Amino acid sequence: MPDRQFTEPGLAVLYDLFCAWDQRDDFGFYLPMVMAAESVLDVGCGTGMLLRRARLDGHSGRLCGLDPAAAMLDVARSRPDVEWIQGDLSCVGFDREFDLIVMTGHAFQVLTGDDDLRTALSAVRTALKGNGVFAFETRNPLARAWQWWTPAYPAEVTGPDGQIWRMTHEAEMPVTGELVSFTSTFSWPGWARPQVSRSTLRFLGADSLTEFLSAAGLTVEGQYGNWDRQPLTDTSPEIITIARREDDG
Repeated sequence: MPDRQFTEPGLAVLYDLFCAWDQRDDFGFYLPMVMAAESVLDVGCGTGMLLRRARLDGHSGRLCGLDPAAAMLDVARSRPDVEWIQGDLSCVGFDREFDLIVMTGHAFQVLTGDDDLRTALSAVRTALKGNGVFAFETRNPLARAWQWWTPAYPAEVTGPDGQIWRMTHEAEMPVTGELVSFTSTFSWPGWARPQVSRSTLRFLGADSLTEFLSAAGLTVEGQYGNWDRQPLTDTSPEIITIARREDDG
């Protein structure tokens, strides 16, 4: 599912409906890592679903969620025993504070420019403790996921009011290079007209991704093609990456 389309105030409350825990596989991958780490930073945390669940499951260490969207954090703050910070990696000054940093929900793909990506990865490395881990995923460009971002593949959920909420996506064609722009359209019987959100994501290949990480002082320890830890292949839907902060020595 395309990712940052829920950031408008009227749409943020829909995120937990369309991206419910039992409808996604990534949290089953990340949650054990979060539970095993003493201090965790979730970059692009959205409504904070992962960290809220970790605290509910008994995580007693430091949990911090970072997101630029105030509307998403308004939902996240229903759990006050987690740190919630509005912003992104370019405006925080964490220094060797976290054992684990995660970026879930394909949040990594909103880093569309080289400078933005380098700045973010540098901040990740600085925020990690020695031997700390950075775990995230990005869609494999070879799988061309955007081909299915058309109104022919809608998503529908039943809201708390019993009404049907509908979401469709439409990628801007043709796609050339690494950037894919698309619109997301939300409709509900109670609205006079649908609401539309536009986003752009970057699809980095595995080799380019490894180069950026290495340049930032992060060593790739493992990459998987899906959430069951299958090996990464040309047909894999995901590039799930586990990287570790390189020793300063």
